[in-house]
Parts: sequence; C-alpha cells; structure tokens
Amino acid sequence: MPTYNERDNLPVAVERLTALPVPDLHVLVVDDNSPDGTGEVADKLAVDLPNVVSVLHRTEKDGLGRAYIAGITQALDEGADVVIQMDADLSHPAEVIPAMLEELNRPGIGVVLGSRYVPGGSTAAEWKWYRKALSAWANFYVNALLRLGIKDATAGFKTWEADTLRAIDIESIRSNGYSFQVEMNYRTKKQGIGIAEVPIRFEERTLGASKMSLSVQLESALMPWKLLLGRSL
Repeated sequence: MPTYNERDNLPVAVERLTALPVPDLHVLVVDDNSPDGTGEVADKLAVDLPNVVSVLHRTEKDGLGRAYIAGITQALDEGADVVIQMDADLSHPAEVIPAMLEELNRPGIGVVLGSRYVPGGSTAAEWKWYRKALSAWANFYVNALLRLGIKDATAGFKTWEADTLRAIDIESIRSNGYSFQVEMNYRTKKQGIGIAEVPIRFEERTLGASKMSLSVQLESALMPWKLLLGRSL
C-alpha cells in the first residue's frame, strides 16, 4: 500500500484490512517521505500491530510505479505467496479481497483485478462526467492498441500470485504512474497467464488530494505505443 500524504486515510484502510477473514494477512505500507506525517502514523500502526503492519520508508516521491515495485519486491523477498496492491485513499473496497482471492485459485489465473467495468462494477457517483469519460476512453485506447481483452486495463486494485510477479520480472519495469498498471497487464498477457476481473465500486476519496498530474497522463498515453513497438522503457 503506497502512501503519500494519507495520514487520515491510512488508519481506516488498515482497520478495514485487519477486519477481513483472511489468514496470515500482512500490510506493508510504502511511504514516500510524506510531509504530512503519514510515515509516523504508519510507524505507530506497526508498533500497535507488530505482526500485521510493517513500513518501508523511501526518501523521496518518485512515482506510484516505483513505490509499488519497492513494496512488491520486499513482499516477495519476505516470502509472500500472494501480493495485493491497493491504494490507501479508501477508493478500493477491502471487503472484495476474499472474492479476489477465491478467483485467484482458479486454474490458469495469475492475477485478479478489482474492475469498475465488468457487470456489477461502477465508478463513484461523485465523479464528473468528463472524468468518467476520460477513464472509459483510457481503457478503450489501451485495449484497442494492445488487445489485452480486459475491461478495466488501468485498474490499480490487484491480487497477484507471487509466481506471476516473478514471471513478468517486476523489478525490470521502468514505467511509472498509472501506465505501470498497463505494462504489468501487458507482460502478464505476453507470458500467457490468465487475468480475471471481479466487480468493485470505485469510491471517490473523501480526504486528501488526488496525485494525478499532467505528466502522469502523458506517460500513460505514450506507454501503449512503446509496448506495441517494443521500444526501450
């Protein structure tokens, strides 16, 4: 769970995760030196829940993709069988995780996405029409170019088999921001590993600010072409 300025949301997210009927669940918080003190909040949670929560402190904010790779790499090094990636802003519904884990047990499935665009899924009612249009267009654009066959190709709520992450060589991924999600899906498909989707309602954050910037949007627009053309990433 990568964090940057999520001091108010993080304790709620951890509480929701620890309430799940999932054995051996461990929460790894990856904090990018948040100026609002999120790292200190995470450290306190780790003291209060020493066998459940741990914290990876990074010295600077250099993108969502880099934070995820750092966290995933540490989780694999520590022997995780399954790695769940999710945001700390409460937009990803923790209660869906048991269903995602069940779907991950199906033969041939190496990753399960929490999807807004399969039947039963939805986006936040608070989203403006242009934000919904941008999200829908981004998924159409990615699938038209890369033919992933995924309804929610830009989803950031995922449950991974550890062997899938090793197969796609997670540490070699260079994309950042939200294009990181697309590249991971593309590599998974190229390996012939199945991707499943379960419906979620994507909620709008109630506290804090979105980290979506123009540079992130531009990188996300260019990434499918780089992958399609086999360019250096």
